[in-house]
Amino acid sequence: MSYIQHKSEESIEDYLETILLLSRRLSEVRSIDIANEMHFSKPSVSVAMKNLRNRDYITVTKEGFIYFTKEGERIANAIYERHSLLSNWLIELGVAPDIAASDACKMEHDISPESFDALKKHILMHFPACCKEE
Repeated sequence: MSYIQHKSEESIEDYLETILLLSRRLSEVRSIDIANEMHFSKPSVSVAMKNLRNRDYITVTKEGFIYFTKEGERIANAIYERHSLLSNWLIELGVAPDIAASDACKMEHDISPESFDALKKHILMHFPACCKEE
């Protein structure tokens, strides 16, 4: 995968994770909520939402409310699980929370499913507190 393709996939995952987190706080999620949360321009978010719709990860109502498809929700939950586990583990190891969150955000996109599963088993065996939600 080229660098540009990788960055594009990372961006998609970040948008899906942001929609998930917003949907836990808000009754309805709109593009403006995503733009505000991510500190992106409304036009940038609009292009991203079109991309997510084209990939069948989200649906958007005529009122502008954003909802996951099954596949979009699956990916968002998987990315959030990776982020939470990795961030909490780094904090348990003594890394400052802001650095742990930043590093986890980078790691969550690059680790293979096989390596993540092995790491998850190890972390949960030796650091059970890491499975708590953020």
